[in-house]
Order: sequence, then structure tokens, then C-alpha cells
Amino acid sequence: MKTMQRYIGTKLIHAVPMTRQQYNDLRGWQLPADEKGDDAGFLVEYLDGGKANTLQYAGYISWSPADVFERAYRPTEGMPFGQAIEAMKAGAKVARAGWNGAGMFAYYVPAASYPAQTGVAKAFYGEGALVPYRAYMALKTAQGDVACWAPSGSDALADDWMIVE
Repeated sequence: MKTMQRYIGTKLIHAVPMTRQQYNDLRGWQLPADEKGDDAGFLVEYLDGGKANTLQYAGYISWSPADVFERAYRPTEGMPFGQAIEAMKAGAKVARAGWNGAGMFAYYVPAASYPAQTGVAKAFYGEGALVPYRAYMALKTAQGDVACWAPSGSDALADDWMIVE
């Protein structure tokens, strides 16, 4: 038997509290005789891959015992900045709960390139060339424009980050 490697994961999911019996009922399954039906847990729906395995949900669903689920997942409100970064990399917009600017949010911009716009860029890269840029975080400001953004120390240490729609 192969030795298993250790992994750590971050993904966005949908979940709702549900007992093991409720999950088995949802799936139309008979609860195995050696399992308890009243143990607490969560119905988990994965939307980032995997084929739907039931008609009631768009994503792949499974059941997780409550203690396992609670060690692996946190609500998307009240996140530390590390989880906010992972959410941004997954395509989400994030904001601090205390940000009072109308509609402000931060998001991730992956590395890519753009056509040279300035005389300096054209002189260095060539007329009509593409200028490569590295991944960065951007901020949609209260004024409605976008700025390159780096978190303050307070932002990086805060546990009040949330995903915004």
C-alpha cells in the first residue's frame, strides 16, 4: 500500500447542518445498521468541480460529521486575511466588515500582459509590444475607480474579512 501524502485545502462550499439520517433520507439510502442516524453533521455542496450527484443540487454533495467540518471550514464572514487571499485567488471579492466606503472591495488580478501605453514602456518593450505584469491585489474604491492595493498591518491581522457579492 502506498504511503499517503499530507494535504491542506481551501475551497468555497455551500453547507447546511444535517444529521446523518437526514442525509441518507435525502439520497434515498438506507442507513447502515452500524451507523447512528442522529449524529450531527453538514450537507456539503462542492461547486468548484465534480459532477452533480443528485438532482436537487447543482454541485457534488456529501455529508461530513460536524467535528470534521468545523475543523476544516469557517463561515465567509469573519475570516482572517489568509483566507481572504485564498478567496480572492478563487475569484471572490472581499472586504473588511469595518470598511465604510460605499461598495469597496479588494480582488485578485492574475499575472498577464497589456499593450505598451506609455513612451517609457514603448521604448523599453517596443512599439506594439505586450508589457508583462505580475499578479497583484486591486481595490475598488469608494470613489468608483480601481487602485493597486496592499493591505495595511491592521488589514493583514484582522479577522473581520468577508466575501461580498
